Amino acid sequence: MSIWDFITDLLNPDLAFLPKALAIAVMSSVVCGVVGCYVVLRGMAFIGDAVAHAVFPGIAVAFVLQGSLVLGGAIAGIATALLIAVFSQNRRVKEDSLIGVFLVAAFALGIVIISQAPGYAGSLQQFLFGSITGIPDRDLYLVGGVGLVILGLVLALHKEFVAVCLDREMSRSMGLSVFWLDIVLYVLVTLAVVISLQTIGNILVLALLITPAAAARLLTDRLGVMMLLAPMIGGVSAIVGLYLSWSYDTPVGGTIVLVATAVFLTVWLFAPHHGLLTKRWRRPGGQQLTDNRPDRRPRWQRA
Repeated sequence: MSIWDFITDLLNPDLAFLPKALAIAVMSSVVCGVVGCYVVLRGMAFIGDAVAHAVFPGIAVAFVLQGSLVLGGAIAGIATALLIAVFSQNRRVKEDSLIGVFLVAAFALGIVIISQAPGYAGSLQQFLFGSITGIPDRDLYLVGGVGLVILGLVLALHKEFVAVCLDREMSRSMGLSVFWLDIVLYVLVTLAVVISLQTIGNILVLALLITPAAAARLLTDRLGVMMLLAPMIGGVSAIVGLYLSWSYDTPVGGTIVLVATAVFLTVWLFAPHHGLLTKRWRRPGGQQLTDNRPDRRPRWQRA
C-alpha cells in the first residue's frame, strides 16, 4: 500500500476507527516518550513493567461493568503505585522485590476477574495485544486530556524529578519530599501506560515507555534534548508502525514496537558519539584522523 492510499483510508468515513487509532497511538507515544526519559535515567524499567501489569485488574473490572477501560486501568494502576511507594519505605525489603510481588498479584487478580465475563478469551487477547477497531470517541478525548495533564505535571516538576533521579540523598538534604515525588512519578508512569493500552496492548506497552527514551539517550548527553527526541522517536514509530500494520495486515502494537526497536538498533550502531560502529571508527589507527593539529584532533587524543 502506498502512502497516498493510506492517507485516503484515513480520510474514508467508513474507516473512522483508523484516524482515531492513529491519534491515540501518536498521543500515547509522545507522552510515553517524555515520561520514559525519567524511567530510563532512574533505571526503573521494572516499575514500568509492574505498572503495565497492575492496570490489568482495573481494566478487567471496567470491562465486566461496561465502564471506561482507561479510567478503570488508571484507578488500579495508581492504587498499585501507591502501595509500592508506601511499602518501599521499609528498606528491609528492596523495591524490586515489592514490585515483583504486586506485579504478579495484580495480573493474577485481573485474570480471575475477567474470566468471570462471558467470551473473556477474545477480550483477554485484546487487552494483552491491543486493538485498533474498538476505540470509542470518549476514550480519544480522555487520552488527549490525560496526556495534557501528564505533560503539564512534567513541566511543573521537571527540576525536582531530575534531582531525585540523579541523587535521592542529595534531594532529601535540599528539602525535597522524595516520597511524594516518587508517588507523583509512579502515577505519571501509570497514566502514560494506561492511555497506551488500547493501541499497543498490555504486554508491549513497556517498549513504548522505554525504547524511544533509550534511543534518545544514545543520541545526546543533554536531558532537555533527550526529552525532545524521545517523543519524536515514539511518535514517528507510531505513525510508521500503523502504516505498516495497515499495509501488511500485521498486529498494530507489535509493528509499532518493532519499528521503535529498529530505530533503537540503528542509533545503537550509528549514534554520532555513542554508537558502537562510530566509536570503533574513531579509535586510534582509524581512518578518520587526517589533521594532526591539536585543535583539530579528537578529544581523546588531546593532551
